[in-house]
Amino acid sequence: MPIYQNKALCRVRAVTLFLTLTKDKSQWLNALKQAKAEFDILVPAIQQQGYTVQSIRIVTNSFGEYLDLTSLATAKQDLAYLKELLLQLNDSGLRIRFAIGEAKTVEEIALLPELIADYGDLCNACVNVGLDQNGILNNDLILQSAQVVKRIADITPRGEGNFNFTVNFNCKPFIPYFPASYHSSQLPNSFVIGLETPDLLVAVLKALSPTHHNAFFQQCYEAMSQALQYHVDEVLSAVNSVQDSLHFYFAGMDSSAAPSKNCASMTEVYELMGVPYFGAAGTVEASSLLTRVFKSVQNVPLVGFSGLMLAVTEDLGLADGTQKQQFDIRALLTYSSVCGIGLDTVPVAGDVTAEQIAALMRDTGTMAFRLNKPLTVRLFPIPHKQAGELTEFDSVDLCNCRILAV
Repeated sequence: MPIYQNKALCRVRAVTLFLTLTKDKSQWLNALKQAKAEFDILVPAIQQQGYTVQSIRIVTNSFGEYLDLTSLATAKQDLAYLKELLLQLNDSGLRIRFAIGEAKTVEEIALLPELIADYGDLCNACVNVGLDQNGILNNDLILQSAQVVKRIADITPRGEGNFNFTVNFNCKPFIPYFPASYHSSQLPNSFVIGLETPDLLVAVLKALSPTHHNAFFQQCYEAMSQALQYHVDEVLSAVNSVQDSLHFYFAGMDSSAAPSKNCASMTEVYELMGVPYFGAAGTVEASSLLTRVFKSVQNVPLVGFSGLMLAVTEDLGLADGTQKQQFDIRALLTYSSVCGIGLDTVPVAGDVTAEQIAALMRDTGTMAFRLNKPLTVRLFPIPHKQAGELTEFDSVDLCNCRILAV
């Protein structure tokens, strides 16, 4: 068996359902049960195909369309009820993770810090920022979002609540990953599958022998594309085997590598492609080739990011790179010109101002719309710490790293 066909090298990071809820709370349990029934069909089918399923997730339409936002207290009461319903349904080996979708209004955005502080585990949320009639980013929305980032940092331990909040630019529905994911009630209830493939990419690249640069890069492209396509087709086969039993629409797959603390670092992929380290000269070229790999997938609609994802505090190699000062925020933005990074889980000093955060958001948003790609900003101001110091995260999802200068 070729190395790339080893299913232990590719995991299903997320089976994500997109579900519409209404103000009628009496219907919430039934809606969630319908989602659970889809999971109960999909997950075993994928597992029988030989894959580990890491998480199952539900993303709703904008929470303002179904939560009682009369006051902060009523909103929290509704989240408490949702938590209770989800606990009733969490009877299998996988806990259902939950996202409340996008905040659309000034009032909704203002509620997010306190909701995340109390219910961050199911209060994953985003703000979508667009352009005005003159093609200029909505700076009022950006500034309010930046103030939310600051507030979340102040009221959650070690500022970790910002793990649950992001600002999206040029992002469409059907992103399977939190907190950028959101659903539109104008769209059908649907599902998307996302993979975790850094181990696969590393294994495939290790089997290659470096040659002349152009020939080697073509080998890298063909080997990674072939490997990714094999696993996409295998997962598709699992979905197709139960398609007639499903009631949710299959919207497609997100082909992003989706790195985490528990798999190979994406920095190792760069090194195997001949880049001395992530951040060195050659990083832009390698990033562009990797993006081509993720976009090369056939036979399935590509949704979400379907590109290169580099989350600084979720990847041990990237976290190590901050300690060695191998890249900075400006570099991450540069790489975003050829791939879909944005600024994801980037730790910054606790005294960063809302205006400085807003300026970074405007730069990122400008690139997203100018280059027609989805980019996000998820910053972690770290209370009482300065650039150059180390974070002290407690979350099992986060790697400690050096705080980057704005």
